[in-house]
Amino acid sequence: MGEHATRRADEVAALRVGVDLGVTLIDTAEMYGGGAAEKLIAEAIGDRRDELFLVDKVMPQHATRRGTFTSCEASLRHLKTDRIDLYLLHWRGTVPLEETLEAFDRLVLSGKIRHWGVSNFDVDDLKELAVLRPDVPPGADQVLYNLMRRGIEHDLLPWCKAHGIPIMAYSPVEQGRLLNNQALKRVADRLMATPAQVALAWVLRQDQVVAIPKAGNLEHVRENRGALELKLAAADIEELDRAFPPPRKPRPLEMI
Repeated sequence: MGEHATRRADEVAALRVGVDLGVTLIDTAEMYGGGAAEKLIAEAIGDRRDELFLVDKVMPQHATRRGTFTSCEASLRHLKTDRIDLYLLHWRGTVPLEETLEAFDRLVLSGKIRHWGVSNFDVDDLKELAVLRPDVPPGADQVLYNLMRRGIEHDLLPWCKAHGIPIMAYSPVEQGRLLNNQALKRVADRLMATPAQVALAWVLRQDQVVAIPKAGNLEHVRENRGALELKLAAADIEELDRAFPPPRKPRPLEMI
């Protein structure tokens, strides 16, 4: 969002309506439009900052002691706020993890961020993190998770649940590619819902799992919000399991 001037008014309106509907977690990153998405959010939220939980991300090549601070301060300027609620390392790069964690600790102490977390970390990455910070688990691990991408259910999701680490599921409708699946359509028709709502409700049915679908217009925002009211029955989940089988063995963490 924020990359096309012709869509700006719709995207600002969508964010504002989302907040009105109680969808108050907004996810962004410094790499999205080179800061354009952050600036769009600032325009949209205006004086409603205290109603929101803002999630932002630092790119791995910036995640040095000094670079993390520089990136965070730039994001704060773009967002026109004095703090980020959850600041994530976007994915692992060549900067030593301990160095990034030291920068996160300093940012927490300075009040520029409230919590830190990670994105695109698999179990081995999280185990390494647990050795470095045994008493302070990350605020979240943001990973690709949807009906078509269920690999995390084998080991990553159970490990995170056991250690109290929330999962943030990005691309929960697989960038729209899920929506023509016939099994998903059958369940949606039975529940008088849309396929997107069923896909979101399937992700959200689990404790400690958050979904962050993109919604750049009012119709999508209202559709996404409707997923929170949808309850899947055991028969619905069984039908979706047949169409999208859960993993039987470990899989490498997938990314988009």
